[in-house]
Amino acid sequence: MLTLASKLKRDDGLKGSRTAAASADSTRRVSVRDKLLVKDEGYYQGGRFQFETEVPDAYNMVPPKVKCLTRIWHPNITETGEICLSLLREHSIDGTGWAPTRTLKDVVWGLNSLFTDLLNFDDPLNIEAAEHHLRDKEDFRNKVDDYIKRYAR
Repeated sequence: MLTLASKLKRDDGLKGSRTAAASADSTRRVSVRDKLLVKDEGYYQGGRFQFETEVPDAYNMVPPKVKCLTRIWHPNITETGEICLSLLREHSIDGTGWAPTRTLKDVVWGLNSLFTDLLNFDDPLNIEAAEHHLRDKEDFRNKVDDYIKRYAR
């Protein structure tokens, strides 16, 4: 599913191995860029989507910042890369937001779910994409396919 596995193994190391100098510098970030490969299901099958994850010094008390670097036509991801995923919210009304017990693995699974079971047309971030789906599912699929061919191969 991902090539992020080796970086995720270092997740525990990030929490415990910070030096005093790194802890004192609140602007220092760990950035992870990797690709999510969507397998054989749904609108986004066969696409390779690159995400950037910034892990702040206050991690695990605050969520990482995640951005999609691949242009995509998706109801929960804007064309500029902002992502609507409740577990990335520090304060979430529905109780599914970030908690100190969450890990980068949870983030990866959440991102993967945006391409399958969490694909949400009812509460979109990209309203235009969601309305497009409601108006014409076949044309929506064609636009997704076009974006995958142009940006996600």
